[in-house]
Amino acid sequence: DPKRRGSTLAPLAVEPSPAAPFDPVPTEGPVDAYLGVDVGSVSTNLVLLSPDGEVYEGIYLPTRGRPIEAIGQGLDIIRDRIGEKLHVLGVAVTGSGRHLATHLLGADLVKNEITCQLRGAVEIAPDVDTIFEIGGQDAKYIHVREGRIEDFVMNKICAAGTGSFLEEQADHLGVAIVDEFSRLAAASAAPSDLGCQCTVFMHSEVVAAQRRGTSTPDLCAGLACSVAHNYLDRVVSGRPIGRSIMFQGGVANNPSVVSAFQQILGTSVRVHPYAKVSGAIGAALLVRQAPPTTTSFRGLDACRDREVKSFACEACANRCQVNQILVDR
Repeated sequence: DPKRRGSTLAPLAVEPSPAAPFDPVPTEGPVDAYLGVDVGSVSTNLVLLSPDGEVYEGIYLPTRGRPIEAIGQGLDIIRDRIGEKLHVLGVAVTGSGRHLATHLLGADLVKNEITCQLRGAVEIAPDVDTIFEIGGQDAKYIHVREGRIEDFVMNKICAAGTGSFLEEQADHLGVAIVDEFSRLAAASAAPSDLGCQCTVFMHSEVVAAQRRGTSTPDLCAGLACSVAHNYLDRVVSGRPIGRSIMFQGGVANNPSVVSAFQQILGTSVRVHPYAKVSGAIGAALLVRQAPPTTTSFRGLDACRDREVKSFACEACANRCQVNQILVDR
């Protein structure tokens, strides 16, 4: 890599990339909106779109292994902010927990993450030809041609290029991942070259660099570069990268990682204005595109009207504990 200089990398030109503000909700009359829900292993995101495609609300919540509670919390937030005047026209769900969310919410449309991330990107940049999406525990690459998927790949094995890895390393350094991490990375004159190995080896590199006296700013900048290199090497892996790149997912809100991608690729990388909830936006846009005549949405109390029963599965000797969720129809 021509950017590498012995044991260090070139300094990052870190620039802030603030998220776009949400559009104002009408103060009078009913509020018509489409609801998009993205239930992932790390975060659960809910978005409300107006009939014209404006983003009324975007909610990003940690899943913490309790998707039902996370969805319910999101619905409660929507109720508190908008109230009973909300009139949901249609609901679409996506993410690894989309099938659970379908039955829980009474969704009108179910779509996979790739389709929703594509739709969320094309709405913002119709000319997009490459989508980078890095979430908490997985990463996605989508090659786009004329608004359609040409190729895609997902990486769910190595977590060294994901948000959870970056957050864990920031925590190890005693640095807040929001704001402070990128601020320190911007102050680095010689980012540490930590490589782009798997998580265990990467952490060992960080510890070894600390013992050598490497400064925290240099480690933060080095980690940002490692995430970008890991993604390009292990996810993109030689696939084409076009001229119009859209960066989505929670990690896209980390300016130092954005700068690392731009430095490595030698080109600009556009950050989705609602990067954290881009998948939920894509889902809402898809149901808005083909709205149901009458929505099946079970309402803002959907997560309260359910019962959970536990039993031991008898299918094999493991006798796994299974939670059965019963919802009122």
